[in-house]
Amino acid sequence: MSDRPPASPIHRLRRYRPRPRKRPRYSGPSFNRLIPNLMTMLGLCAGLTSMRFGLEGRFGAAAVAIVLAAAIDGVDGRLARLLKSTSRFGAEFDSLSDFLCFGVAPPFILYLWSLQRAGAYGYAPCVMFAVCMALRLARFNASLDGAPKPAYAYNFFTGVPAPAGAGLALFPLFLGLEGQSLGWNWLLEIARFPLFGAALLIGTALLLVSTLPIWSFKNFKVRSEYVLPLLLGACAYAAVLVADPWAALAAAGLIYLGMLPLSVRSFRRLRREAESPREEYEAGRRDTA
Repeated sequence: MSDRPPASPIHRLRRYRPRPRKRPRYSGPSFNRLIPNLMTMLGLCAGLTSMRFGLEGRFGAAAVAIVLAAAIDGVDGRLARLLKSTSRFGAEFDSLSDFLCFGVAPPFILYLWSLQRAGAYGYAPCVMFAVCMALRLARFNASLDGAPKPAYAYNFFTGVPAPAGAGLALFPLFLGLEGQSLGWNWLLEIARFPLFGAALLIGTALLLVSTLPIWSFKNFKVRSEYVLPLLLGACAYAAVLVADPWAALAAAGLIYLGMLPLSVRSFRRLRREAESPREEYEAGRRDTA
């Protein structure tokens, strides 16, 4: 016989106590890594919705949807780097979304609003803009696997980026909506003139595929004495954007065009400063030889 004491009723009941189930473990990425792709999908939906608004004649809502898609496009990439969830799939998905939101939707809306009055000639600039946007995005994707660039070149885009190109293409729409809100029919007629929209589409298309160095503002540094004026200027622009959004968006296009020569000058100055020590070193070697 065993010397162990008999088990108490409480111990007998514990034998039949249900054990907690183990939490199942699933394979796959965490939800945090999906957030940038979800943001990109929301931007894509905004671009599609803008085309629907254009078909319904709600051009103000269509312009707002494209601006929303541009804001999302500026956030999803930085969010992916912050969450360390960058991937090749995310980059390709972002490019496809950019092509629809900024390469197809803006000329489509502009054609419905203005260029269809010119018939087949009004359709040609829309095709040119979409093709140039596709070429610009393809060149950007190809550069990701290319040779490393100099350090100063990472602060610049090659050609106008896709969201900025969409904003420049929609400049006649912003201008026309501002004229409509103010009751200035003459401004509305100028903005809706097909030749004006066609010239702007073609010019923006050429800027997209150009090799102009354009500030990317990713690692843009501001001098300490300019921080306060910059903050005050941003606050003033935000106030104008709330009070008169179409005038603010049209002014943003003009300001961006005015910044292009400054961007080119800044790139050339940085390149000259980076290449001058190497040239001095090679000249010194030739002298010693």
